[in-house]
Amino acid sequence: METFALVVTIGVALFFTYTNGFHDSANAIATSVSTRALTPKAALAMAAVMNLAGAFLGSGVAKTVSEGLIETPEGATGMGILFAALVGAIAWNLVTWYFGLPSSSSHALFGGMVGAALAGGTTVYWQGVLDKIVIPMFVSPVVGLLAGYLVMTAILWIFRRANPHKAKRGFRIAQTVSAAGMALGHGLQDAQKTMGIVVMALVIADVEDYGDPIPIWVKIACALMLSLGTYAGGWRIMRTLGRKIIELDPPQGFAAETTGASIMFTTSFLFHAPISTTHVITSSIMGVGATRRVKAVRWGVAKNIILGWFITMPAAAAVAAACYGLVHLVVL
Repeated sequence: METFALVVTIGVALFFTYTNGFHDSANAIATSVSTRALTPKAALAMAAVMNLAGAFLGSGVAKTVSEGLIETPEGATGMGILFAALVGAIAWNLVTWYFGLPSSSSHALFGGMVGAALAGGTTVYWQGVLDKIVIPMFVSPVVGLLAGYLVMTAILWIFRRANPHKAKRGFRIAQTVSAAGMALGHGLQDAQKTMGIVVMALVIADVEDYGDPIPIWVKIACALMLSLGTYAGGWRIMRTLGRKIIELDPPQGFAAETTGASIMFTTSFLFHAPISTTHVITSSIMGVGATRRVKAVRWGVAKNIILGWFITMPAAAAVAAACYGLVHLVVL
């Protein structure tokens, strides 16, 4: 029974990673596709490969997820908590994907973990949630907004005397590099989050000890599922990011992607903070767009996206808590 519960929980975790891939693939490629720097198929293939590579670049984010947010629960109850947390996150991913809303898969997962932990009577490390989740959730979009604005302003000044057609052609080529950087950062961030959950499941099942390094098969499985999900595409969300917030041109797309990728690498390697790639790229696009003129950004769409950010964690937490209650009633 314990082995079956472990296999089911890992399977659900990998499915969450798959939904994360098709939900968040837009983060890496929407700007490149919308500016016609890359064709959709080429962009998806590139993003899938770079997501796979990014998953192997570090383990700090995975350690934060597996050890820094909730106390590792024990036995059947612990496995039920992880299962419920994942179901809550998957449910929110599918709802927001259906409506084309670029919410955060990461915060859906964290909300699910907190909701299931509270329902299951497991300790939540509120200081860790505050330091690693809540504060970065508010700070990273502000940094993305300001940095996107500054990077775009610098580009406009540096290329102020350049031939507009030649400059756009050059930036269209440069976008393949910046989009690859975004995809690499997405793999570095998001594959590790599921790795942390799978490691928790292995510890609960006494297959691994607390603090052990991440097994290589876990890294490979999570990376592959994220890449497969990415290649499946996320066209609804791509339209929101690529067109509805602001019509981007190649220099703006390059500025937004470069800003987003830089923030993700910095938070991963320096702070081990699992930030939302969705928050970062969306706010970077807004900052870049505001250099044209403030009214160029469709702030009504932006407002709906930001509202989605605020309700993601509580919504996923509520679904996860309800799911745990059902699991406890039927199985535990």
